Amino acid sequence: MNDVAEFLAYAIKLEEDAAARFSDLAESMKTYGNREVAEFFGKMAHFSRLHLAEARKRSGFHTLPDMKPEDYKWPDDESPEATSMEGSHYLMTAEYALALALQSEENGYAFYQNVAVTTKDVEIRTMAEEFAEEEAEHVAELKKWVKRYEAA
Repeated sequence: MNDVAEFLAYAIKLEEDAAARFSDLAESMKTYGNREVAEFFGKMAHFSRLHLAEARKRSGFHTLPDMKPEDYKWPDDESPEATSMEGSHYLMTAEYALALALQSEENGYAFYQNVAVTTKDVEIRTMAEEFAEEEAEHVAELKKWVKRYEAA
């Protein structure tokens, strides 16, 4: 990826997906009676919305491409942070929800890392590295929660 506006369009979509996923997981955990994990996912949704706002702010000086869902060329054909909620059902456990979230955040991290190492554009590389660092923080936090629930 070597066009800043295109990179920002991808980053905005990815962060929109992350915020929506965490909000969905928070609601699922409320439904399934786990307020603690619901609150954690709510906090993660908030952080994703902050990252989304940052990406949108950075795009203020660029004309972003008008991209439809089919225009995005994602690894594995879908947004890295779009967790499948098909596994969401009345027996969903906190462990499963945390695993879904962790996988998505790891995918988001890998996406940004890949952009950082493959782009020829210095501005994109810098932004991708910053965004990857934010995703790495999410991954680390989720790993703590996964470990905590494995031990319970």
